[in-house]
Amino acid sequence: MIEMTLGEIAAAVSGVLHFGRNEEKVSGRVDTDSRLIGAGDIFFAKLGEKEDGHLYLGDVSSNGASLAVVSQLNSDVAIPQVLVDDTVIALSHLASNVLEKVRQSSELEVIGITGSNGKTSTKNMLRAILESQGKTVAPRDSFNNEVGLPLTVLKLEADTRYLVLELGAAGPGSIEKLASWTKPDYGVQLKVGLAHAGAFGGIEATEAIKAELMPHIKKVALLNFDDPRVKSFSELTSAKVIGFGYDSGSDYQISDAAISIAGTSFNLKFPDGDEHLVSLKILGEHHSYNAAAALAISDQIGIDRKVAISCLEDLEMAERWRMQLLKSPEGVLVINDAYNASPDSMRAGLQTLATLGRQGHRTVAILGQMAELGEFAAAEHDALGRLVVRYNIDKLFVIGEAAKLIHLGAMFEGSWDGESEYFEDVTQAFEEIRGKLTQGDVVLVKSSNVAGLRFFGDKLAGVN
Repeated sequence: MIEMTLGEIAAAVSGVLHFGRNEEKVSGRVDTDSRLIGAGDIFFAKLGEKEDGHLYLGDVSSNGASLAVVSQLNSDVAIPQVLVDDTVIALSHLASNVLEKVRQSSELEVIGITGSNGKTSTKNMLRAILESQGKTVAPRDSFNNEVGLPLTVLKLEADTRYLVLELGAAGPGSIEKLASWTKPDYGVQLKVGLAHAGAFGGIEATEAIKAELMPHIKKVALLNFDDPRVKSFSELTSAKVIGFGYDSGSDYQISDAAISIAGTSFNLKFPDGDEHLVSLKILGEHHSYNAAAALAISDQIGIDRKVAISCLEDLEMAERWRMQLLKSPEGVLVINDAYNASPDSMRAGLQTLATLGRQGHRTVAILGQMAELGEFAAAEHDALGRLVVRYNIDKLFVIGEAAKLIHLGAMFEGSWDGESEYFEDVTQAFEEIRGKLTQGDVVLVKSSNVAGLRFFGDKLAGVN
C-alpha cells in the first residue's frame, strides 16, 4: 500500500485511533487473513459467518503488524487499533481513498472486468500484456467481491501504471457497490449467462446486475457483441463503446478459430482493418473471446499489437484448474477445468472435447455439479447429459448426488448403452475411472468448485 499515517487511515475509514500516534507512518500489506500478516502490515479483523478475525489480534501483533482495524477494541494487544462500526465497509473506504490518491498523482489506468464466465482468464491475459509495459496490479485467484476487490486495490503503489479488477456479482446492487468507487477507465462486459441464476432469480436479474457497471465506465466500454444482452448495454454508458466477437459489427472481429491439442488459434481483425493470427497454448474456442477482449483493451490503451499478441502466445495457461492441460505418466491427457462451472462453460468445455475427439482421440468427460442454479438446476443438469451424447463423447463419468441428473439425462437420450457411469463417492470414482483410461485418451474434468473435482483432475494426471 502507499504510505499513509495512522491518522490518515483513521480518517479515511471514519474510525477512531486507539493505542497509536496519528503521525506514525505505515505502508505494509493489507489483508483480512492473519496468516498473511507480517512486519509492518495492516490487519482488518473481519467478522465472518464462521470466524472472527478479532480472535487473531494476538497473532498479528506477534508477527509485527503495524495496525489493526477492528470493530471490537482489545486493550490486551500491543498494537495500534482503529475502531470502526464495520471492518468490511472500512476496507472499501480505505481502498477508495488510496485509489483516489494514486489517481491524482499518477497516470494510473483502471480496467474493470465482469461477466458470467471468463473474468479470471481475461484478467490473467490482460495482466500478462500490461506487465510488459509497466507496474501492474491484478487480483489473485478470483478476488472480485466486497473484500477481495478492495484488497487488490490496496496493493497499489505510487508508481503503479495499471490496475486490473474483477467485479463479481453477489446479488442486486453488488456490482454497483464496487463500480461506484472504482470507476474503471475501461470496462469489459464478457457475457450474461446462467451462472448464479438460481441465487439471483433468473438470467434477467443477472443481466440487470451486470449492467450496473456501465454508468461508471469513464473512457471505453468493451462489449461482447455476440451476446445480445451485453450488446444492449451500449445504451447505458456515456463512454466510448467498442465491440468484440464474431458479429460482423464488431470493432475487434474474431474469425477462423481452430482447436488442437497444442492450443487454440484465431484471427483477430482490428478496427483499422489490420488482421493478426493469434496462437494460444490455451485450450478452448471460448478463450478466443477472452484473448480478444484483452487485446482490444490493450489496443485502446495504445500498446503495440504485436507485443500484446506475443505476451498472450507465451502464456502456458489462463489459470490453474481452468482448461489446464496435464499429461499423466501413462499418456492420458487431462483437461482440468473444475474450479467453476455453469451451463455456458460446461458447453464450451464439451465443445472443445468433441473437437479433439474428431482429431483421433478417445474422449472422456468426468463431470460434477454445477452450483448456484436454483430452480434451473434439474433442467440444466439433465440437458447437459443429453448434450454429452449429442457431441458424441465416447465415455461419461458423473460424480456426486447433485450431478446425478447429468448421468440420467445421458441415459435417457436413447443412443447410449452403458457409456455413462455414476458414482456417489469421489474416492471410489477415482480408482474405478483411473483403471478405465488408456494412453491417448483426452479427459475433461469439469464441475463447480464445491464438487471437489479440482484435485481429482490433478491426481489423475499424477500432479501433487
